[in-house]
Amino acid sequence: MSTVFIALQANEETRPIIEAITTDNPGAVVNQQPAMVKIDAEDSLVVRRATIEELIGRDFDLQELHINLISLSGHIDETDDELTLHWNA
Repeated sequence: MSTVFIALQANEETRPIIEAITTDNPGAVVNQQPAMVKIDAEDSLVVRRATIEELIGRDFDLQELHINLISLSGHIDETDDELTLHWNA
């Protein structure tokens, strides 16, 4: 198995995004650091627009992730509704 990850700045804007990611990826491991939050997952990790919208109470464009994105690892599949990180077999 291979690990993928997403790292976001640690701030008020990313708190609901991080909560949404951990909700949709129950096996993900969250590593909190002073200025960033890194979320690791085995094989794949999904970020769902709908889950983020439920938590923030407004429309959310997944492109907004880029404002607070520090780094990521894995192949990226992106639609208007989901961003998925994974490794091909």
